[in-house]
Amino acid sequence: MTADVISALAAELGNEILFGDDIPARNKRDWNSPDPVCPIAVARPAMPEGVAAVQRICATHGVAVVPQGGLTGLCGGAQPVAGCVALSLERLVGIEEIDPVSSTMTVRAGTTLEAVQKAAAEAGLFCALDLGARGSCSVGGNLSTNAGGNRVIRYGMAREMVLGIEVALPDGTLMTSLNKMLKNNAGYDLKQLFIGSEGTLGVITRIVLRLFPQPAATMTAVCGLADYDAVLRMLAGARQTLGPLLSAFEVMWPDYFDTATRRLPSIRRPLAGDHGIYVLLEAQGNDPVSDPRHFEAWLGGLLEAGVVEDAAIAQSVADATSFWDVRDAGAEFKALIGAFGSFDIGLPVDRMNDFVRICQSTLSAELPGCASFFFGHIADGNMHIMVGMPGVATPPLKAIDEVVYRLVRQHGGTISSEHGIGVKKKAYLPYSRTPEEIALMKTLKAALDPKGILNPGKVV
Repeated sequence: MTADVISALAAELGNEILFGDDIPARNKRDWNSPDPVCPIAVARPAMPEGVAAVQRICATHGVAVVPQGGLTGLCGGAQPVAGCVALSLERLVGIEEIDPVSSTMTVRAGTTLEAVQKAAAEAGLFCALDLGARGSCSVGGNLSTNAGGNRVIRYGMAREMVLGIEVALPDGTLMTSLNKMLKNNAGYDLKQLFIGSEGTLGVITRIVLRLFPQPAATMTAVCGLADYDAVLRMLAGARQTLGPLLSAFEVMWPDYFDTATRRLPSIRRPLAGDHGIYVLLEAQGNDPVSDPRHFEAWLGGLLEAGVVEDAAIAQSVADATSFWDVRDAGAEFKALIGAFGSFDIGLPVDRMNDFVRICQSTLSAELPGCASFFFGHIADGNMHIMVGMPGVATPPLKAIDEVVYRLVRQHGGTISSEHGIGVKKKAYLPYSRTPEEIALMKTLKAALDPKGILNPGKVV
């Protein structure tokens, strides 16, 4: 069977198929997967029709297909399985159209998010989706996990930025639905089946993205506050006073902030003193004169009222970038604490600080010597956690998972806010979904992929 499917793929794709010693190491594992698995072949089609052909050929031969984008996922969603064909979208790249009248971009799924952002900016428009892996993650992969990122509080999750998609179904059918209209209620909104399904129902090949006006003013500040109650007061004030200008509200607890700014030489500490908790705030407006004044006046009022203890306002793009570097520094923590468990959870905003306190104490009690770090988008209910065992080469990741996800369930949260389920979180899906919900997910999977060959073993 292996020889037959490789022969069929080679006949269809030519030099777009790799096998044997030509298979790159990068295609043997997802970014956060511990053990490499070599697929029988790597298909790298440059056109949507090639993606569909891979699906059709593998369906005919009963061979599993594992889609791969930028391979930056944290849950093993692109991890190969034994005997599979890895379907890489690394060559399915390019901006096909930017329509300034409808404020849309049609883009191929393998294009990096950063390339999409730059192309939109060059056209005088704005791609609102943004996350730390922007330079390497693919926009198709972002949609496959319904990525959130830094500006969800203003623009919503990735699915809110998609008007149309094209998808290669498991049987090789290419379903093109490149809608450009904001309003289109002609039957089922089929694109929503595939956004967030992690490549288990179909492989997204092209996307129509909704773009926005390019902000004329971006205001960024880092603030030190006494406690989480002050954070909640600040957030309420930001929503009330800044309104639609508010685009990001990131919170960092001291263990994270101090480690990033005092132990990583590449990160500049924006505030001199120590505080109980830290907020990174961004607002975007269309008036380069009045909007910054409004932002500074509001922040000044919080300082006078004692809600904020200290603040640094970015005076340049370089300042703003350095502020965001603190928030994005988690990727560098491995050099300090070794291997660690990474978590992307969701909780009601008013329960987050209680969760941090209980989680830290429970981890310390059940896993002595562990180090935990808490930060995240917070205003949209999303927290990120890193837990490691400094000095321990192989930390007990499963035991760490058990503690964190048990507490998430007890606090009425979700085990995944924006990174998906993949294989890493599959066993914990019942912590956040009812049996009826999971049964319906399996029904959808069976309907669209009756042979179970598309990204098997992921999600459900």
